[in-house]
Amino acid sequence: MNWNTQLWLGSVSLACLMSAGIAAADVKVGFIGSLASDAGRSTLRGAQIAIDELNARGGVLGGQQITLVEADTGEDVTEGIKAYEYLAETEEVDFIISGSIDDVSLGWLPRMVEYQIPTLDTWTSYIGIIDKLVEDYDDYKPYFMNVASDEALATLYIDFGKDVLAGQMGWKSVVILQEDTAFGGAINGLVSQLLAPEAGIEVVDTIVYDVATVDFSPIFNRAVDSGADFIYIISSVNSQVVSSQYVKLQVPKAMTGVNVAALGQEYWEDTGGAGGGISTLSPVPSVGFALDPVSKAFADKYVERFGDSRPKFPHFNGFNAYHGIYQAFAAAEEAGGFNNTTWVEAMEKQDIVLERDGQMWLRYGFWQPGEVEPRTGRTYPHNIRFDITPPYDDGAPSMVVIQWYEDGTNAVVYPPKYATGEFKVPSWVK
Repeated sequence: MNWNTQLWLGSVSLACLMSAGIAAADVKVGFIGSLASDAGRSTLRGAQIAIDELNARGGVLGGQQITLVEADTGEDVTEGIKAYEYLAETEEVDFIISGSIDDVSLGWLPRMVEYQIPTLDTWTSYIGIIDKLVEDYDDYKPYFMNVASDEALATLYIDFGKDVLAGQMGWKSVVILQEDTAFGGAINGLVSQLLAPEAGIEVVDTIVYDVATVDFSPIFNRAVDSGADFIYIISSVNSQVVSSQYVKLQVPKAMTGVNVAALGQEYWEDTGGAGGGISTLSPVPSVGFALDPVSKAFADKYVERFGDSRPKFPHFNGFNAYHGIYQAFAAAEEAGGFNNTTWVEAMEKQDIVLERDGQMWLRYGFWQPGEVEPRTGRTYPHNIRFDITPPYDDGAPSMVVIQWYEDGTNAVVYPPKYATGEFKVPSWVK
């Protein structure tokens, strides 16, 4: 080996070491969620757009680039646990952004406690996770949820029940159709406890069904026979099935509630055009929601980049992921990295206020540990700062109610400040 060869090899080795050093210095973000679901892909794409923007601006933490790696849960609890372990142990990520459903988040949550990796949930709204922060803040403090939790969701729906279902429509009784999931049980418990005393609507029956159900005719028959004025559906899995059968069977009761399939623009296509009349609670921003300029710019960029594949328009958690990435890295800049306690303290202070026509429209801030929300009288540490008291001038509402009409259009129908249309019963319901 001559001197020139040695020099060349030495240069290559040095270049490789320098390259490895640069790669090692990169900040790594892990995505956890279902890559086959609209919700999962929406979170992933929202995060990717924000990361690409940050990298294009020169990177973060002194010029480091952000790398995004993926871990698929398949909407399965066991696979979700494996996915979190993969991100923690194999990829050694600095931060995790989640598009997981409730049951999957509950599955990997003990791993988050074990690894203490800063984690932001953009989809699940399960109040039980926030309760864990209330009970054991030190262990769970790396966890944040930037979608309003179930209790806030239920409060908005009680207002809708009182103002529209009871007040406007005159309905006084309901039958609940609830899927057999943690999400379904949580929402049912909250709604059942609050509808009668606060909205004056009696729950006359509750029907729990398996998420694999394909024939809903016996269930709808039982719902009609209950004598209730309307049906409240709680469905986060295979929601398009119960929706389309409701329309095709021309069930003679109005149906509202929480229908996750109806949250996306693909709902009409997925139901074969048999989705009209369905209304549902939705986190914001929702379909039919008027966007502020910042959120609209993100949505336009999303459509330009991903509009040829589903979801063609971001679900609410796509917006949450986009803004959440910016919050997480703003906190990291302040804390000098994702170093647990200092990052947590910096993340707690993040507060993005988005205005439309000179008024607060959306807000991405967090409830502080020990801070009491006045209407419910309880604390929501690390949950997004929702506003559940009109006129919603201290943040965005916890949710809105959207409706799909029989012509395939959709609109926000409640609360009035955000409404872009009116609540209507299907034409076949008398």
